[in-house]
Amino acid sequence: MTKHSIHLRKSMITAICMAFCVVLPLALHLIPDGGTLFSPMHLPVLLCGLVCGWQYGLLCGLLGPLLSSLITGMPGMGYLPTMIIELALYGFISGLLIKLLHTSRKMTNVYLSLVTAMLIGRIITGFVRAFLFAPGSLSIQIWATSYFVSCLPGIIIQLILLPILYHALERANLLPEQMIQSIQEAA
Repeated sequence: MTKHSIHLRKSMITAICMAFCVVLPLALHLIPDGGTLFSPMHLPVLLCGLVCGWQYGLLCGLLGPLLSSLITGMPGMGYLPTMIIELALYGFISGLLIKLLHTSRKMTNVYLSLVTAMLIGRIITGFVRAFLFAPGSLSIQIWATSYFVSCLPGIIIQLILLPILYHALERANLLPEQMIQSIQEAA
């Protein structure tokens, strides 16, 4: 397998994750407050960053919510810039950290990457929202409620489901990182 074919696979995985950014919100918005409760776009963006790396995770975080908004109207244009920033940070940070962290346990790396990306993404997005998009209208209580409390089911699902998906892809030798290693070993 060549580096070109690995890039192609990463691009395909990213495209699939961006498609999930459109489809998952549609499905979960059938549940009252499903978008708020489950944060459906977060799953594919975080997975893309973990599996494909920071460049692809960043791209998925930038384009996934934009495509979803253009195709389905979700998120609405008023909330779209905030979602793009938050998801771009998730994809970037999760992809960067999974490459940089080298503990003895792969799942520890996955969890540390996820939790750090989710915390930093929420903190920076809260600051951007408070100081740029809605100055003076966002208190610490509103921020904590909207970024941690109301979406707690989504956070729990992400922390359970994403490591399982990552592990399943790893066991099936479908992680691009494993493909790169096999090229290097063959050379």
